[in-house]
Amino acid sequence: MYNSNSSNIPGLGELLKTSGRVILPSEHEREEVISENSLVEKYLNGAPAATALNANHEKQEGGRLHRQRLMVVANRLPVSAVREGEDSWSLEISPGGLVSALSGVNDIEARWIGWAGVNVPDDIGQKSLTKALAEKKCIPVFLDEELVHQYYNGFCNNILWPLFHYLGFPQEDRTSTRSFQSQFSAYRKANQMFADVVKAHYEEGDVVWCHDYHLMFLPKYLKDFNSKMKVGWFLHTSFPSSEIHRTLPSRSELLRSVLAADLVGFHTYEFARNFVDSCTHILGLKATTEGLRDEGRITRVAVFPIGIDPDRFTRTLEDPKVQEHITELREKFAGRKVILGVDRLDMIKGIPQKILAFEKFLEENPNWRDKVILLQIAVPSRTDVPEYQKLTSQVHEIVGRINGRFGSLTSVPIHHLDRSVGFQALCALYAVSDVALITSLRDGMNLVCYEFVACQNAKKGVLILSEFAGAAQSIGAGAILVNPWNSSEVSNSIFQALNMSWEEREKRQKLNFAYVRTHTSQKWANAFVSELNDTVVEAQLKTRQVLPLVPNREPVQRYLQANNRLLILGFNATLTEPVDEPERRSDQNKEMELKLHPGLKEPLTALCNEPNTTIVVLSGSDRAALGENFGELNLWLAAENGMFLRPANGEWKPMMPEHLNMEWLKSVKDVFEFFTERTPRSHFELRETSIVWNYKYSDAKFGRLQARDMLHHLWTGPISKAAVDVIQGSHSVEVRAVGVTKGAAIDRILREIVQSKSMTSPIDYVLCVGHLLGKDEDVYTFFEPDLPTDISGNARWPCPEKIQSNVLDLKENYYSCSVGTTRTNARYLLQSSDEVVSFLKELASASSD
Repeated sequence: MYNSNSSNIPGLGELLKTSGRVILPSEHEREEVISENSLVEKYLNGAPAATALNANHEKQEGGRLHRQRLMVVANRLPVSAVREGEDSWSLEISPGGLVSALSGVNDIEARWIGWAGVNVPDDIGQKSLTKALAEKKCIPVFLDEELVHQYYNGFCNNILWPLFHYLGFPQEDRTSTRSFQSQFSAYRKANQMFADVVKAHYEEGDVVWCHDYHLMFLPKYLKDFNSKMKVGWFLHTSFPSSEIHRTLPSRSELLRSVLAADLVGFHTYEFARNFVDSCTHILGLKATTEGLRDEGRITRVAVFPIGIDPDRFTRTLEDPKVQEHITELREKFAGRKVILGVDRLDMIKGIPQKILAFEKFLEENPNWRDKVILLQIAVPSRTDVPEYQKLTSQVHEIVGRINGRFGSLTSVPIHHLDRSVGFQALCALYAVSDVALITSLRDGMNLVCYEFVACQNAKKGVLILSEFAGAAQSIGAGAILVNPWNSSEVSNSIFQALNMSWEEREKRQKLNFAYVRTHTSQKWANAFVSELNDTVVEAQLKTRQVLPLVPNREPVQRYLQANNRLLILGFNATLTEPVDEPERRSDQNKEMELKLHPGLKEPLTALCNEPNTTIVVLSGSDRAALGENFGELNLWLAAENGMFLRPANGEWKPMMPEHLNMEWLKSVKDVFEFFTERTPRSHFELRETSIVWNYKYSDAKFGRLQARDMLHHLWTGPISKAAVDVIQGSHSVEVRAVGVTKGAAIDRILREIVQSKSMTSPIDYVLCVGHLLGKDEDVYTFFEPDLPTDISGNARWPCPEKIQSNVLDLKENYYSCSVGTTRTNARYLLQSSDEVVSFLKELASASSD
């Protein structure tokens, strides 16, 4: 009977165990099965760094130059600890390509923060382990057994990992809300514990590099602690499409937490695109060439495909002992072609699909049955999980059936090993194999193909690679790409590889090796750290250009000293209550109703009753909306961008320019109706001087595409010769007659105020606050003593002739504040309507004292 736990080639199992240390798998995210001890030790012992990458990688302290410190935060430390006594520990170096990659980061003094893989409940043990790990430049995070079970085994590996690999939720968790919530709470708690350790060891100027799906909350927790901290986050697995990610109950919290990082990295363009799509569809954010924009802040999203260290493989092949192993293997495989598979025994690796495709090849090509073998190394993974136990049984059953069908007393076509092998033995296998067959169903990268290529300069073996492996987007030019679900395609690819000419194999190997040689793991790490530094520097330069916040006391003091004050306030997003996040909006009709901020009524009423204060609410909304919200207050209302004015306790009257042409309105309305019908959850508002189409509640990405299509329709049709302005907002398109702007209406409004109130002294204090579109920012510049000009000397904003100088005498008593918009002509910034209300409360409180 076939024993799937041992090789049927005499002595092969023993041979594979003799060379090098036996490597055991540890975590899902590990893409490399084997790692070389010397490189790990080089990193852990702090080997001398290379030349400085750039000037940004150094900092000045006390007159001395220091290398920049890199804090690598991952779920597991590169060291496993075993307790030998009350204060004694044995430390064993763990494998991992990440450790090898970080050993070559230029001019970086690295520290590693993570869980040591052991429960240490007592203080003495924690102190002694911390001291022991410090010698290896490692800092432990202490997690108890229950937290590890809920956080790591639960939320990370039971929820996130299957979802990110398109496997969906485990069956037992689909209807268990309590189980999900407890695991999610543990996930947040663990992330906070990692953040606390980082904060305890952080020094100004440090770079913090967070790794993988275990720590998606960490960037937010770190930025909440110090907004200037340099934080990067990298995902080592695949990232699913937005349709998959949106099924996660905590989808928005996780995305926003990751976006707190300065730089977010992925292995492939596909994963980066899926992440950006999730942020645009689920969060309603806007993607730009710079990255994702969230409330004025930009997070850069970039692709950094990881590699290997090819030199360690070529050096190993030159070892005399490895050459002996290669000779022995060639003798054992004499007369037969070798197809090699090296995978974790995992659902995403497609091992059953690989074996079944090989069976189909044997069925269709009987002349190859005694000339080819499939050597499959399946490294055990999560052996205590029922799904993995079932997968193991399934693979063993398929292998036994195929070997029974096509094997003989002396040989079998499939040799299946349920164990990992030593590094030297693996290199020897790579070198003697004719074909590497990788059939991942979904993989973050899969570096086995890189390792195979690095060992194939002599034999020029052929790489058959799944198109669903991340490496397919990097090394696919020289490989045969296959769909692992299509057994006929994989079978045909095996036939093509086995019959490929030497010239074509040589050409493909040259392409593959050139990529592996130049895109190393060290280059990957250097590129990410360098990009993170550059991203932070660029953000700092932009921050210096950002508007300052309103000074604390100065506007209030000058308000009290002024004799005749004018307050011009916007309405939407200025005086209204804060709008919920897009993903929380469940009732569109309810959200469309603009409601005043709950804290506004009291301070606004007090200011309206000030005898020397005039308040004007200037909005693009129609008369009905303003009258409904402010009808009882003693203030002036200017609707439809100032085209209709209602004095305090007065009646509405038009303020439109003469000869205003509105003949275009009907044809534009037809276009807006057409796009409203084809864009779910969009709507349009018809006003007397303009028309606005709003897609705020539609799918963000689809809405933007429809808006772009709408603009094309408008400019080539109904407004091609009309005297109109088209204003594109963040989620809207507005068409209005030329000359209909808030700034153009200010002059007429001021004249009405002066005449109505019979003012004898000039206005000596103006506060202008609003969330304005670019077309309406002439409101801010109207009161500036000198209008900003463009390079031709013309005024930047089309303003009417200034009102007579005896009406305004502002000097320094002018404050223009933009609400939530950083690219503006205003002097100051207020972050939200909450801050607007707080500011008005200060004015009202100071006036009553």
